[in-house]
Amino acid sequence: MKPASFKYAAPESVDEALGLLAEHSHDGKVLAGGQSLVPLLNMRLARPHVLIDLNRVAGLDYIREDNGTVAIGAMTRQRTVERSPMVREKLPLLWEAIQFVGHPQIRNRGTVGGSLAHADPSAELPAVAVASGATLVARSPRGERTLNAEEFFVSYLATALEPDELLTEVRFPVHGHRGTAFLEVSRRHGDYALAGVAAMVTVRDGRCEGVRLAFTGVGPVPIRIPEAEAALAGRAPTDGVFAEISGIVSARLDPDSDIHASADYRRRVSGTLAARALAAAVSRT
Repeated sequence: MKPASFKYAAPESVDEALGLLAEHSHDGKVLAGGQSLVPLLNMRLARPHVLIDLNRVAGLDYIREDNGTVAIGAMTRQRTVERSPMVREKLPLLWEAIQFVGHPQIRNRGTVGGSLAHADPSAELPAVAVASGATLVARSPRGERTLNAEEFFVSYLATALEPDELLTEVRFPVHGHRGTAFLEVSRRHGDYALAGVAAMVTVRDGRCEGVRLAFTGVGPVPIRIPEAEAALAGRAPTDGVFAEISGIVSARLDPDSDIHASADYRRRVSGTLAARALAAAVSRT
């Protein structure tokens, strides 16, 4: 299969890329790693008039610690994140989850910013961004703004980015001191998740606090369930409490059915994954 014809632009700076994006905001498409966009082009589900390739843009590929966060440039390859000692130590939730993204060949080209901006409802990185309270930096000719992860994701394959905005950086709060876990179920490793969960918790004096859960594959955006988080907060982590949270998750989620899995299956699996992820996260605190 071949894509529809398009014009090709390869800017070498962020300002040049922003100029092109402003000029072609309604009929252009940004290419980062291409692991999601290229298949859409080939199937002609995406038909941009102009393709803006960011792979020659300097200054968007980095990982650095900055004032209690780890800032990751939008063009940083997923494989670079996976191999980063800083990410493994400071952002264990991201480090664990990124190993579920496709296969090594995919992660060699796929970018952190590309995955987040694509906003696939079954993707791992959006759930990690929501669970960890990440902020995303967007630039346009009008200037720069930051969005928290929960406001960034709007719907299926849709974000709060304006047509002339470019995602340039993601800032993950350092959470190496907290217990984290990421679990998902897919038909085969590397396939899209039928359901998954990112979990984060702190245990102090035998009781849990700061509980955060974000589910993927069960809605148009990463889903949090405040009742489930509140059910663990301030309580000792026991199997009975985890079972209670599992029931809350299964009752509150409202996923769709499709050819891959029924809504009921996704609800039940998500409840089980929540209990297991919280138990694993507690054991790692």
